[in-house]
Amino acid sequence: MFDLKSKLRKTREGFVAPLKKIFNRGPALSEEDKEAVEALLIGADVGVEACDRIMERLRESSVDIEHQSFLREELLELLSESEHPPTGDVVRPKAVIVIGVNGTGKTTSIAKLAYHHKQQGKKVILAASDTFRAAATEQLSIWADRLGVDIISHKSGGDPAAVAFDACNAAKARDGDYVIIDTAGRLHTKVNLIEELKKIKRVCEKVLAPEAVETYLVLDATLGQNSLQQAREFTRNLGTAGIILTKLDSTAKGGIVVAIKQSLGIPVKYIGAGETVEDFAEFSAEEFVDALLE
Repeated sequence: MFDLKSKLRKTREGFVAPLKKIFNRGPALSEEDKEAVEALLIGADVGVEACDRIMERLRESSVDIEHQSFLREELLELLSESEHPPTGDVVRPKAVIVIGVNGTGKTTSIAKLAYHHKQQGKKVILAASDTFRAAATEQLSIWADRLGVDIISHKSGGDPAAVAFDACNAAKARDGDYVIIDTAGRLHTKVNLIEELKKIKRVCEKVLAPEAVETYLVLDATLGQNSLQQAREFTRNLGTAGIILTKLDSTAKGGIVVAIKQSLGIPVKYIGAGETVEDFAEFSAEEFVDALLE
């Protein structure tokens, strides 16, 4: 696990530090203090639903509560609700289709995910299903060489689903554990492009099995609430097993992690907070909240 505390510095300085100043005024918060807390929660992008819930409980609580402990418990509860325990990788090979709009850090996240699984002794194959942008295949190929993993690609302009088909079959033939599929950065409003992603998913399910295929959506933490709209559209059209949240080190609004879970019911599976492949980890609600509030 990388040093999450240092990566969340901007959020701590912009959100947690001002909160602590308010809490340090004493056990009983004035109405003005509570309004300031509410403004900080909204400003950190925790979302209206989560903010309302925290403020309701804060107003109902005893005046003698220790406010930082109260906030820790609330954030942990919000992030842990409806969380399903990991079932383990009982199906292999497993296909992970990685989707998201341009500029979110999707291809870099794929490389980080591949490195993460390889470090755990898993055999990974990359699939370059962004066939309409030659640079995308080149970029993924460079990562494959650096990481020492196989890559399946076709000529530029080819059928993205055909690449996914070949990659899934290659994983079966080569005793692979994971096929990680890059896709073109899509504007979520483009219906025909969403259909293409659906086709990729159908092909993977046919070669492997429905239970062996998951879709991860990459979201940019710096976009805040705009990311939620992207997530809603993708989830409505494709279904999403989890979120890869990138650029957490570049935002003062790390509360978006809470908003994603509360508004969408989708767990954040992985977080990225830096440029190197090591700046990536499985998301832990407890580690996140502790790093945030330290």
